[in-house]
Formats: sequence, C-alpha cells, structure tokens
Amino acid sequence: MCNKWRQRGISRVPIVHEVLLRSNPGKVSILGDGSVAVEVGGIELGQGLWTKVKQMTAFSLSAIKCDGMGDFLDKIRIIQANTLSLIQEGLTAGSTTSECSCEAVRICCNILVERLTRIKENLQEQMGSVEWGILILEVEVNLLTGQTTILQSDIIYDCGQSLNPAVDLGQIEGAFVQGIGFFMLEEYLSNSDGLVIPGGTWTYKIPTIETIPRQFNVEIMNSGHHKKRLLSSKASGEPPLLLAVLVHCATRAVIKEARKQLLRWKGLNESDSTFQLEVPATMSIVKKLQCLL
Repeated sequence: MCNKWRQRGISRVPIVHEVLLRSNPGKVSILGDGSVAVEVGGIELGQGLWTKVKQMTAFSLSAIKCDGMGDFLDKIRIIQANTLSLIQEGLTAGSTTSECSCEAVRICCNILVERLTRIKENLQEQMGSVEWGILILEVEVNLLTGQTTILQSDIIYDCGQSLNPAVDLGQIEGAFVQGIGFFMLEEYLSNSDGLVIPGGTWTYKIPTIETIPRQFNVEIMNSGHHKKRLLSSKASGEPPLLLAVLVHCATRAVIKEARKQLLRWKGLNESDSTFQLEVPATMSIVKKLQCLL
C-alpha cells in the first residue's frame, strides 16, 4: 500500500492464442548494379512488415560472403507488389503476415545463394588466368593548346604473390606510361605509298618525363594463392598498358563538357555536342574538338 487513497494491484494472466500459418508469395530480384528489389504479398500497415523483410533479405543473402557487403542493407528496396507481379498475394491479417512473408523471402534468397555460390566458385577458378587492375586518375586539358596533363593517377594492380615486387612495380609503371603514348601521343602517319612519314622523335611523339602523372601512385595487391600460376605470381608486363585508356576517356569527358559549355554560351542545343575522339588523341585533335577556334 503506497497511499491511503491510491492503491496498486498486480495480476498475472496467461494466454494461448492460436495463429494460422498460411502461404505468402515473395520475389527477390538482384539487379545489375548490385541492389536488391523485394516484393511480398503482405501490405505495410505500420506493423514493421517491410523492416523485417528487408532484414531477412540482408541476412539470407549475406551467406554469399562477397566483398563490399558492409552497407548491404542500404542496397535493398521493398516494392509494393500488385497482382501483375505477384499472383494470389494473400491477405494481411492474423498476426502472421510478417513471419510468412519473411519465410517466402528466405526461400527465395536460399535459391539465389545456391546459384550465386556456383558462379562465385567458377569465377574464383578463372581468376587464376585473369589479370586485373584498377585506375583512378585526374587530367587537366588546356582548351587553347589541346595539351593534356595528368595531375594524379592511382593504380591498384593484382600481381598474385609477386616474385619480385620491385620489378613488378617498374613493369606496371612502365607499361602504363607506354599506354599513354599509344592512346595520346604516338600518331602513326603514312603517305599514299604506305610508307611511314615520321623519321624520328621530332614528328613521332613518344612519352617523355612530362607525360608521367604529376602524382603517380601504384600499389601492388597480393591476391593470395593461385594454383595455376608459378608460385602464385601473375604477369605484370603488358596488362597494365590497358589502364592508360582511362587517360583517353578522361580527356574525352573534358572535351564533352567544354563543348556543352560553349553551346550554352551560344544559346544552342547541348545535344549537338556529340563527337568522336580518335586514338591517339594528340594535341591537335583535342584542340580541334574544343570548337573554340
């Protein structure tokens, strides 16, 4: 008794409530960008149905164990289904819609995990014969002269278990600079007889010290054991040359924006800014495409 005029009481009442489990449809779609779209038969009424379904999807698909799944929950979208996408949706009642919908989604995810696991294993086997690398760079283009300057490049290259990291590092750097020459400098001119016109570096421009990125970062990644390679090492000679195509792509992006800006100044339609950037994209070609002169 806490007060003469205020009394308290405690009671305990057990309950048994029978619920009916019923079939609920569900559909899980993995899209090309890695996001996931989920549809279930139940309707979100504030009972937290979509929240539980979203969590069940993330939990079930996490069995694939792929890299970059830290923020996987943010890549899942719940879409309100209709009779065109899910036939016989069922009803939202009986206090079991969330559980039944989650079970439907779990079954869908298990099927997807089984399929994707086989694909993942096949890809891992093929990795022994595939070289890969990634490059991010920043270029600066002089709109008046057409000169392209690489301000910074960051390369990550898979060498497996490198036999000699110092040698592989030099191969990666050299191949990349050689690729810059191919995509941006080395114009192979010939006359009507099919003879090569350039007789030396005065007219045939090869990479120089000015071609090298101002800030040149290269990192060798150790991708672990590869049973099909010599001591698990991977090649580092020619493959990094292909990364230099990004210099050409970045230059093209600069030209595209410059042309759009010029068209806006003239009050013209920006859709007329289509063009083709040749390889190699020499200074004269870049300057001509700017349309400033």
